[in-house]
Amino acid sequence: MSTLNIRQDGALDCLSLGALIHRLDPGIIPFRKATECQIHVSGGEFNLAANLSDCFRLKTGIASAMVDYPIGDLVAERVRAMGVIPFYKRFKHDGVTGPNMATVYSDRGQGVRAPVVFYNRSNEAAARLKPGDFDWNAIFAGGIRWFHSGGIFAALSPSTSELIIEGMQAARAAGAVVSFDLNFREKLWSFSGGNEHAVKVIARIVENVDVLVGNEEDLQKGLGIPGPEVAAKSKLDPSTFFDMIDRVVERHPRIKIVATTLREVHSTNRHSWGAVAWVDGKTHVAPTWGLDVLDRVGGGDGFAAGFFYGLLSGAAPEEAIKLGWAHGALLTTFPGDTTMATLEQVQAFAKGGSARIQR
Repeated sequence: MSTLNIRQDGALDCLSLGALIHRLDPGIIPFRKATECQIHVSGGEFNLAANLSDCFRLKTGIASAMVDYPIGDLVAERVRAMGVIPFYKRFKHDGVTGPNMATVYSDRGQGVRAPVVFYNRSNEAAARLKPGDFDWNAIFAGGIRWFHSGGIFAALSPSTSELIIEGMQAARAAGAVVSFDLNFREKLWSFSGGNEHAVKVIARIVENVDVLVGNEEDLQKGLGIPGPEVAAKSKLDPSTFFDMIDRVVERHPRIKIVATTLREVHSTNRHSWGAVAWVDGKTHVAPTWGLDVLDRVGGGDGFAAGFFYGLLSGAAPEEAIKLGWAHGALLTTFPGDTTMATLEQVQAFAKGGSARIQR
């Protein structure tokens, strides 16, 4: 057990605050040659809530922006389908310029060809969200156990980072554990003041955080923590990550847990996969596994969901990290950003299950 003080009851096991987006996915065909796309509803913060609800059977919610137009209707339908309770700040679309639900374009790549990701977040409704848009007392009235947000939402505008801080402080007052996924995206922060500004903004957010998710690059660019003097021999080597934790906790003493996935990419469809966590001064390392990847998007959010589920359900840290590792691995076998796994599949793989046919 960690020293997190997790409430045992609450109308919401977890509430995420962030942007809802839709991802256009032409599969292995590059966009310049694509003739059709699948549409996935996503968002780093939503993915966590959706995974905890659909796979892990927890009561979750999403606080986000919603636009009253057909794309908004599509997004809202998928939120309902994943069993996530919505808390929306609604915006009307003007029929021409927005505001809009953001679009992410992402093909899957194939073999030696990497996936390509780009955005259209012009006039995004979620970027307009600001402190005062949500009645936290009403949302948390029945009890809240865990509150989550992330660096993608923080990067959208000056007001979104202030809203994250407001939500975190309200959640802490209601007795919730607070988590934050650094999810550092240089493209987004370049439009929001650059890397130096990002470090200042994220530092204020992390003052309120108990559980931090982020890899070495996230810690360096998002928190401004100096990197290791000696580079790791492999991306699966956890030593450089653990070497940085002392500096993270010295600067942000409230943090009790830091966790991340480890991934060595051999080709678009073949990855080696691991995970590590620092919990109250102790280190935990998940096994390394070779993945045959269908769609890599969302694997990190899948890890966070399984790891948080383990902590919320009272599992020991070494078991919680295996649940996160297993769920993140399974998520790469599905199209889209959110889970199609069952709790039983996750538990079996976490215990060393195989891909033998289930009859």
